[in-house]
Amino acid sequence: MIENFRVRVFRTVAHHLNFSRAAEELFLTQPAVTQQVKALEDEIGFPLFDRSGGRITLTAGGKVLLPFADKMKELSAQAFSAVAEASGQQAGELAIGASQTIGQYLLPNFVAGFVKAYPRIRVIVRSGNTEAMLDALLAHEVHLALIEGLNQRKDLNIEPFLQDHMVLVVPPSHEWAEQEVEVDGLKQQPLLMREFGSGSRRVVEKAIVAAGLQKKDLKIQMELDSTEGLLSAVEAGLGVTFVSRWAVRNQLSLGTLKIARLRGLKLSRQFSIAYPAGPAPTGNAGAFHRFLLSQSSDLAPRPTGKLPNVRTVV
Repeated sequence: MIENFRVRVFRTVAHHLNFSRAAEELFLTQPAVTQQVKALEDEIGFPLFDRSGGRITLTAGGKVLLPFADKMKELSAQAFSAVAEASGQQAGELAIGASQTIGQYLLPNFVAGFVKAYPRIRVIVRSGNTEAMLDALLAHEVHLALIEGLNQRKDLNIEPFLQDHMVLVVPPSHEWAEQEVEVDGLKQQPLLMREFGSGSRRVVEKAIVAAGLQKKDLKIQMELDSTEGLLSAVEAGLGVTFVSRWAVRNQLSLGTLKIARLRGLKLSRQFSIAYPAGPAPTGNAGAFHRFLLSQSSDLAPRPTGKLPNVRTVV
């Protein structure tokens, strides 16, 4: 099944609610996009967009058509994938959602290895926090989601593929730099945290409670929505933070950040791959699923700097 081009143009405009952005995505001129939408409206016999009021909205008919247009895209991708698989060559698109830590520090290596093995598959990546990526998976906006932790959800299958360790990082001049200290000392430190919905934050809070502290005991100085933001804030002297060992490799090598070790605080976690409940994924998603489970450890970046000392934390 090949997706109807007019329906594809409609779907793109409907998701952006902007003809100019749709034209950029489709590599068309704006008049060409307008012409395709008008032709589809003439064919159906009803308007699909309301252009009054200075903005674009979907009409009742457009709202009804959009889920079918999304399904047509999905069926088209499945058809191409099935034909390519039957011919012995995977091809088509694969949309992957990744939590920010995985997306920024690990996924480029995974994708590079994957496209080398499957050069005809075009990989599209989205990133956000763990909850956002699971929502994207359930909305069929991505085929697979790579997340932090092992969320217990009946509507999803979630399998671990790589172990991660989180570490406490401090400025080089901090009294805790490369020292081992009691976990109670964390009560006096200005702590920088990820936003709610982040898998990293969930792991940190769970470990702190398990170590005997209460979340209310913490002095949360600031919340940021990215790991890079956390690391920059620590370098600026705004506080201390917990991040994945993969995220801090460059800063440790350059000496702009140091690790502190807290006795009794266990910060080991799993990175996991999620897909809809049911059988294992097939087609391009199945190829990436199998590839990741078998190759992730070999493709992950190697530790650098002082990272081996992290072993005393976990």
